[in-house]
Amino acid sequence: MADYIPAPDAEFNAWQTNFVTYANANLAGLGLVAGDMTPITAAQTTWASAFPAHVTAQASAQSASAAKDGSRIAYVSVLRALVKRLQASASVSDAERGSLGITIPDPGSAPIGPPTSRPLVTVECGQRLQHTISFTDEATPTRKAKPAGVLGAEIWVNILAIGSPTPTDPESFNFVALDTRTPYILDFGAADGGKNAHYLLRWVNPTGQKGPWSETASVTIGA
Repeated sequence: MADYIPAPDAEFNAWQTNFVTYANANLAGLGLVAGDMTPITAAQTTWASAFPAHVTAQASAQSASAAKDGSRIAYVSVLRALVKRLQASASVSDAERGSLGITIPDPGSAPIGPPTSRPLVTVECGQRLQHTISFTDEATPTRKAKPAGVLGAEIWVNILAIGSPTPTDPESFNFVALDTRTPYILDFGAADGGKNAHYLLRWVNPTGQKGPWSETASVTIGA
């Protein structure tokens, strides 16, 4: 089943505008109150700032892309939380679901499960202060195709001084991006030159469910 939230940013932007506009105009009919939209509006405000910044500086601002990705993940999280409530509400009809642009349930369809396999990660450091991160699936390591039902790979990094132990706790890693197509190019600041970058990746499906972590890939950042 196709996800109701479009993957391309421009289409997502149009979708979320319609969703919020319709929901705000039909609170009573949807069984909502104004306070239910507070986290949605806050996330939309952040997205409304991050998305144009990404479009304007796409060619040169890696940081704007990361901010956009993080903003979308946070926004989608609160959107999905509200949609889950709406889908379970007897107050919401299929016609209203169609107007909101969310899934109209099909009683005969099976839900998409979380990813079960792990990405295999390789990192190239041919240029100073830059890594090229490639990933395939452990079940099909010679193919670039993602597993069925997977949107992309979350990329996380932990930068430590040479000689520091390889980190084992995923909570110590920082989110970089959700990449839907390998490879991903990550640029570093001069202060990171000569340090080790440790990477963890995991698959994510269109509904936000996450698979198991990859093995840690550790590569020195060329100064």
